Amino acid sequence: MQSRTLGRTGRAVSPVGLGTWQFGGDWGPVSEQDANAVMDASVEAGVTLFDTADVYGDGRSEQLIGSWRASNPDVPLTIATKMGRRAEQEPSNYVAANFREWVDRSRRNLRQDTLDLVQLHCPPTAVFDDDAVYDALDALVADGSIAAYGVSVETADQALTAIARPGVASIQIILNAFRLKPLDRVLPAAREAGVGILARVPLASGLLSGKYTPETTFPEQDHRNYNRHGEAFDQGETFSGVDFEDGVRAAQAFAACLPEGVSVPQAAIAWVIAQDGVTAAIPGARNPVQARSNAEAGSLPDVPGLDRTVHDLYDQWFRAAVHDRW
Repeated sequence: MQSRTLGRTGRAVSPVGLGTWQFGGDWGPVSEQDANAVMDASVEAGVTLFDTADVYGDGRSEQLIGSWRASNPDVPLTIATKMGRRAEQEPSNYVAANFREWVDRSRRNLRQDTLDLVQLHCPPTAVFDDDAVYDALDALVADGSIAAYGVSVETADQALTAIARPGVASIQIILNAFRLKPLDRVLPAAREAGVGILARVPLASGLLSGKYTPETTFPEQDHRNYNRHGEAFDQGETFSGVDFEDGVRAAQAFAACLPEGVSVPQAAIAWVIAQDGVTAAIPGARNPVQARSNAEAGSLPDVPGLDRTVHDLYDQWFRAAVHDRW
């Protein structure tokens, strides 16, 4: 895979990274051995970007990555983490003292003196307009605790507010074939400002794996079971907020438009990273086969007509339901 510059961080990263929410357990259990195998396979396939968060397994994901990194110190790698979701989602919690505590905990978990990239983890909307928040983040850069900071957002409006801040290096936002709103204004604004875009949930929580049917069920502890309607956190984080059965049918139509030999998840990831302004997609993987397959999407040849297919399916199945929500 050819590298891309991750916005204002100046760091070169692969266009397909590795998301590690699954290491925390919200996609069903993943053993340490399996997590290590996924990281091994990802790096062997050319991945140079891992994305995690302090809330994934209450630090377990960070700790697994930190341990793996300690055993592989010479591998070129950018580790992006996130902070803020372990606390009550009140704007008053987004202050310098808490940032220091959260960052120091992640530094211990990841075994890094200086964190490569720290992102506010989908904070309340008021946080994006608070000058003191950015002053506190700038102070962490100045003292060497973090090399750069960004934000993970739920909505396009939050992204646009953050992009206007000169210290914000990157935006993480849901972007996939079933969630196209970031194409309207977020990607153009990020390109103009030199801000990186990390596209999360690129497979719509597995809908774009092509494996599901309307009868598919998920374990009790899997967010695709317990958060399908936004019971635990923002509904948009699970299946991109689309109706599960509609998503299955749209994924089947997506698959039917692909040429022989092109898998649904690879085409879905390749479409995301082909969008002008996207730095990287960060799909998760629970085993080495998935990790290698995801990485191979970074060098997939153009699929004729794929972009038109994506837009037609979105207009048919999802625009009315999700476009104005996020």
